[in-house]
Amino acid sequence: MTTSLADQLRNLSDDSLAALLRLRPDLVVPVPADVSALALRAQSRVSVARALDGLDQFTLRILDAARLTRGPADSGTSVRAVLDLAGGTDPAAVRGALDRLRALFLLYGTEDALRVVPGVDEVSPPYPAGLGRPAAELDPRTAALCADPARLRRTVLAAPPAARKILDRLAAGPPVGTLPPGALRTVPAGAEADLPADQVNGGAPTGSPVRWLVDQGLLVVISGEGDGAGEAAVELPRELGLLLRRESGPLGPLHPQPPAPGGPAREPKAADSAGAGQALEVVRHAEALLEALAAEPAPVLRSGGVGVRDLRRLARTVGVDEPTTALLLETTYAAGLAGELDLPGATTTRSGADQQVLPTAGYELWRAGSLAQRWEQLARAWLTMTRQVGLVGQRDDRDRPINALSPEAERAAAPAARRAVLAVLADLPVGTAPGADEVLALLDWRAPRRSRGREAAHREVLVEAARLGVTGLGALTSYGRLLLTELAAADARAAASADDPLGIRPEADMGPGEASTAVRALDALLPAPVDHFLVQADLSVVVPGPPEPTLAAELDAVTEPESAGGASVHRVTPASVRRALDAGYSADDLHGLFRRRSRTPVPQALTYLVDDMARRHGGLRVGSAGAYLRSDDEGLLTEVLADRRLESLGLRRLAPTVLVTAFQVGRMLNALRDAGYAPVPEDATGAAVLTRPKARRAPARVSVANRLVDPLTTPQLSTPRLLGIVEQIRRGDAAARAARRVPETVRGATGPSGAGSVHDHTQALAVLQQAVRDKLKVWVGYVDAHGATASRLVRPVSIGAGYLRAEDERTEMLHTFALHRITAAVLDE
Repeated sequence: MTTSLADQLRNLSDDSLAALLRLRPDLVVPVPADVSALALRAQSRVSVARALDGLDQFTLRILDAARLTRGPADSGTSVRAVLDLAGGTDPAAVRGALDRLRALFLLYGTEDALRVVPGVDEVSPPYPAGLGRPAAELDPRTAALCADPARLRRTVLAAPPAARKILDRLAAGPPVGTLPPGALRTVPAGAEADLPADQVNGGAPTGSPVRWLVDQGLLVVISGEGDGAGEAAVELPRELGLLLRRESGPLGPLHPQPPAPGGPAREPKAADSAGAGQALEVVRHAEALLEALAAEPAPVLRSGGVGVRDLRRLARTVGVDEPTTALLLETTYAAGLAGELDLPGATTTRSGADQQVLPTAGYELWRAGSLAQRWEQLARAWLTMTRQVGLVGQRDDRDRPINALSPEAERAAAPAARRAVLAVLADLPVGTAPGADEVLALLDWRAPRRSRGREAAHREVLVEAARLGVTGLGALTSYGRLLLTELAAADARAAASADDPLGIRPEADMGPGEASTAVRALDALLPAPVDHFLVQADLSVVVPGPPEPTLAAELDAVTEPESAGGASVHRVTPASVRRALDAGYSADDLHGLFRRRSRTPVPQALTYLVDDMARRHGGLRVGSAGAYLRSDDEGLLTEVLADRRLESLGLRRLAPTVLVTAFQVGRMLNALRDAGYAPVPEDATGAAVLTRPKARRAPARVSVANRLVDPLTTPQLSTPRLLGIVEQIRRGDAAARAARRVPETVRGATGPSGAGSVHDHTQALAVLQQAVRDKLKVWVGYVDAHGATASRLVRPVSIGAGYLRAEDERTEMLHTFALHRITAAVLDE
């Protein structure tokens, strides 16, 4: 006698049922009404596919063994049958795989009567373990051949080499091959050498070898004829496939353990140093990219994203290739450091767009952090963003280029792919640097249903991890490993806190301002920030390490960058000194800055340059007339008026010390500065206006790393929540059983209306009074407040004042029924 899946689930303890829901949390979204609904959902295609997606290659093969060993009558199998089919594989490993399948209820029943849930056949390949259907289901002549093992072996041994090659390929799986038109035609004697050597569907070459196999009954034509204009398909019978697999085993090569990578072992310290160096470069390049966007924002195309021309411009400015630029742009955008800003008017850019990409207000806060903190924000955003950067530059299904930040590069599975690849590296011994092919092999063993077809995306993850410094020399860095651990713990806490609608996501047990373990580990590897520089005689400024944020801001104000790296080089120029003076620095401030920050004597040439530019600075004053130009030095104004480089301004002398132009102040300032003068704007009172340049910023954006849970991460329900769901399902199951026990007279009652109904109502009241006297259970049919009919098994307590008070022993609650709403009452048998 077989037991249904619903009965199996109903007989489980609460803890066992909660364990199933923990393994398959999709079963409770939404919470099923009862155990029968839970069983139906556990056998559905979608739920079974999700459960199979998380299984490794070996467990899936053992599931194929269970499918192959099912009996024809009741579709049942047994643990012993699976062990026998697995051959020489370790029985403990096979039993472990069966236990995993039974815990997921993909298999259920006793060891002697195991059953496969129906949904497995619907979402799995039609040929378990790559074996075809039994010969009896294909062709009577082939079935007769397979029924005689000795004759079958003789026929296989007599096969020509080309035919034997076809058999071996089909025996390895899949057992079906497709052939082009004319493949099964009869080939004249002596013409075999002229047959094409191409192969069809990875299965079999065309020509006489296939014809010979079909004629001998070793292959069965399952569709088409192959000798006319249509294609043909052939299938290898299961019995022949098992015979050809006599060396590898009925299920083919089985690997209970994942393949061992053969990559070189890196010194952990060397891998960390290489990764930290790359992390330093990533932060520098990201800052350079955002500064380039601040100087010249990138217009957003009408179709979305940043155009190829602007991406190339940013790549030249930052000094990296276009794929790296796209990665930096996508990552900074995901981290909330870049965003779109609406322009005042539409079609104002050369692309006709009404939005531009530029740094957000969060960029200033990011720059103020340490190098390790800045890297962590970028790395977290990369791990959690739903963007596949490798698609940038490719073409979509409409043959249009996929641009950076465009909707076409959105992929919901991207975070899961990154976590899967990095989890493979994290599970290897520290310092192991497997090759890309070895990582793909491990992924194919761990979750073949998820990884197959995504090889390109997984290779991109390895490349991006190396570019971002998550890996070094091909091995996962120590701080990268810590970052993955922190993200996994944060996801678990976020999922647990989701049970509380007012819960707030905790911050990994960190106090205010406290750095994470990954940041502390990276900080120990990076060179310490420096607060000084070395001024050379040629006015070059050498910073012997990463500058601290305050020093970096000062260098941006008074120098021009020349080279970057572990030690950066800057240069003091007249333009940079003038920019500092425009920002509000005085000559004394600049002298004090160089004396305070420089570890070498300040060159005399630098002192002269600062004094000279400070003396000239503000010698000219600019206002609006359009704009005016005034100076106490009449000779200087005469020189400006005669300067041919300023003829486009149309200057006129209003007074010995005042010139005016019809153009605005900004254009006059730029023209005078381009000509080598040092003007200063002034306000209506004549006071000099010294301000730093205003940086345009996009509205603040929330980093994708601040999401509570990865959109593709399976939610982890807490034990109290699971037990509460189990109790709700049990209660619903009890209600369903009770509803099936309702007497037909109660179920069909519709309410008091008419003489007959009044008689039934009077009879129901008599039954209720008897139940009160004898303390009996009674089925009560009634009309609820919404006009719907319902029934309940209760024990009446009292009747009075137009109401019945009764106790529901199942819910342990006291209910009150209005007597005029009661439609029927029947004593419980």
